[in-house]
Amino acid sequence: MQLVFDFPPKTRYTFENFVVCNGNRAAYHFARQLAEGSGNESLLYLYGPSGCGKTHLLASVGSLLSSQTGQSAPYISFRDIDQLYQGNYPTEGASLLGERFAGAPALLIDDMHLIPDNASIRVEVWQLFNDFYGAGKKILVTGLYPPKELPHLDDHLISRLLWGLVAGMDITDDESRRMILSKLAEDRQVILPGDVAEYILKNVRRDVPSLLDALEKISRHALSESRKITLRLAREVLAPSR
Repeated sequence: MQLVFDFPPKTRYTFENFVVCNGNRAAYHFARQLAEGSGNESLLYLYGPSGCGKTHLLASVGSLLSSQTGQSAPYISFRDIDQLYQGNYPTEGASLLGERFAGAPALLIDDMHLIPDNASIRVEVWQLFNDFYGAGKKILVTGLYPPKELPHLDDHLISRLLWGLVAGMDITDDESRRMILSKLAEDRQVILPGDVAEYILKNVRRDVPSLLDALEKISRHALSESRKITLRLAREVLAPSR
């Protein structure tokens, strides 16, 4: 996996294919405002459990900004930070994070909860925040937890995140998951009977990647055996291995 992505590398994540439901409506609204410049805030922090759509919205913002400005809009995930630093966080010299975002129209950071417990990295992030915020550029950060619960951040960085809008995301309710599963099937031109959809919702984890994985397993199995997608087929595919 690459550490920094230039938009649009592919059209997988866009605002148009994001499923809006009760648990993510505010986050979607704020992210769209940020990208389109229709709101007053230039800083947004999104938080919620893994698979709730944070990265989708972050990538959508980057894609739209890239198309608007004609500039590359990279984003970085702290999940992959060692690919950039190779485990060595120098206390002197040029900021590698700063180099990655040089000239970028926005500061887009994913998985802030995974920031290393390292003073040099905190200084680099602090400087990036100040540079982008001071220049009036857009900032979008995501993490698992609310700002005050993020590990390895000092009070200065937490206060920066609280300067702007903060929105939580939760798509674990049944209606939200049903809407998302329907959209996933529609985007892949998969005819998904209602009883199969309900079976998936009751038998897989509640995050989007798990729903997608189940849908793709069922779809591939149906294609490989030239069968229609039915409840019987879904049970065969998703039945726990013995």
